[in-house]
Amino acid sequence: MGLFDSIMGRSKPPKPDLDNLFGLPSAAITLESSVGFRPTGVGAVAFRAPEGKAFADVQAEIEALVGGASNGPGSASRMAVTQDSYGYTWIVLTVDPPDMATLVTDLHAVNSSLVDAGFGPMLLCTLVAFTDDRGRRLGLVYLFKQGTFYPFVPDPQSGPQRRDNIVELQVRDLVAQDLANEPDLTRWFALWGAPGME
Repeated sequence: MGLFDSIMGRSKPPKPDLDNLFGLPSAAITLESSVGFRPTGVGAVAFRAPEGKAFADVQAEIEALVGGASNGPGSASRMAVTQDSYGYTWIVLTVDPPDMATLVTDLHAVNSSLVDAGFGPMLLCTLVAFTDDRGRRLGLVYLFKQGTFYPFVPDPQSGPQRRDNIVELQVRDLVAQDLANEPDLTRWFALWGAPGME
């Protein structure tokens, strides 16, 4: 950080630590035992994909990594690439049956591959999906540029594009020991239609 930034009161954002993703398995245990949310086995990475051969090469590398991953007994990882209406590309991983440790390892590999290929500045977030016996959905969202997590809980029973803020705050408090929570609520973006949240 330069002198001018210091004078203007600017500070560098914390450097994201992809190893923070490895706190998700313990957060999953906390959520299932406390509020009944369990992993669906779906996770996704959102970023702005560049055009051309560079991304195609990275995609092939990621598919080889995920396909060659050492999964738990009886579990298998699948990968798909989709695009949302905002122009973001999502690399969607599904581990069946759900195995949080495998999913997190695969998500870490995807993020690392994108960073190593020079796409780090284009990364938006990583999302891991949960559900409960009532059919509610919960996404734990990792903000790449902040290095923090926040919960996203759609509430379709209250109307289209409505959130359950009470459950979101409850989840934030429950996983505070496991994950670095995002303190700025204005960064808790709604991810309508994100993979695993339908």
